[in-house]
Amino acid sequence: MVRVKHRVASKKRKKRTLKAAKGYWGGRSKLLRTAKETVLRADAYAYIGRKLKKRSMRALWIARINAACRAHGIKYAEFIDGLKKAKVDLDRKVLADLAVSHKTAFKKLIDLAKPKKKS
Repeated sequence: MVRVKHRVASKKRKKRTLKAAKGYWGGRSKLLRTAKETVLRADAYAYIGRKLKKRSMRALWIARINAACRAHGIKYAEFIDGLKKAKVDLDRKVLADLAVSHKTAFKKLIDLAKPKKKS
């Protein structure tokens, strides 16, 4: 008889890999080596995708804030600078939400951030 040393651990490892590869096409879901490679690559893409999602959400918030600012006759950079000078500490996610759903509150922020004209 063949002596088995790590049967339980190796079977568990194989099952985990094949379970992660479930739904992949052809041998990628059935053959251990190709499944392992595919799962590794998929995990790498998923990791990168989580970072890209944060980046694209920030870009969306900035676009929304900029559009709302332009409608009120102020540039995005001037608006953000004015808020910093007025010591208003709101992040872009909240500002974008205000720009979309609470237009009066956003208008008050714009009035607060607009540079005062010297007479």
